[in-house]
Amino acid sequence: MKKLLVAVSLPVLMAACASNGDNTADAQVSADMLQHHNWQLTQVDGKDVTVSEEEMEAPRLEIGEKMTANGNAGCNNFFGQAELNAEGQFRIEKMGMTMKMCMGDVMTTEQVMSSTLSTWSDITLTKENLILKGQDHELTFTLRDWVN
Repeated sequence: MKKLLVAVSLPVLMAACASNGDNTADAQVSADMLQHHNWQLTQVDGKDVTVSEEEMEAPRLEIGEKMTANGNAGCNNFFGQAELNAEGQFRIEKMGMTMKMCMGDVMTTEQVMSSTLSTWSDITLTKENLILKGQDHELTFTLRDWVN
C-alpha cells in the first residue's frame, strides 16, 4: 500500500514542480531577451489602444542590436539607447523624436508613451507581452516581429 501511495504521489509532485518555461515574468529581464524584437503598443493603463484611419502606423517599440531603440509613439518617430538597470527597470536614455504636429487622442497616447519610455519603468516580459509600469502609466506591448 505504501509503495502504491509513493508511486501515485511522485508524478503529481514532479508535475507541480515543473515549469513550462513560457513565462519569463518572474525572471530578471536581460538585453538578449529584448533585442531584435518589435513590440506594438496594445494597451495604456489597461485600456486597448485603437489605431484610427488618420494614423499611418500603430505605436510601436523596436529594440535592435546593442539595445538601440526606435519606433513610433502615435504620431512621431523616436529613437535612443535603451537601458536595463539592476532593479529590473527599463528606459530609453536621451530619447529623440521627430516634431510632426498631432491632434487629439494620438497626441495623448504619444505623450504617455514618450514620458513612460524616457523614465525608469518596471519591466515585465512574457512570451507575447512586454509591460512597462512607470510612475504614472502602464504600457502593454504585444510582440509583432517583422515578417518577410
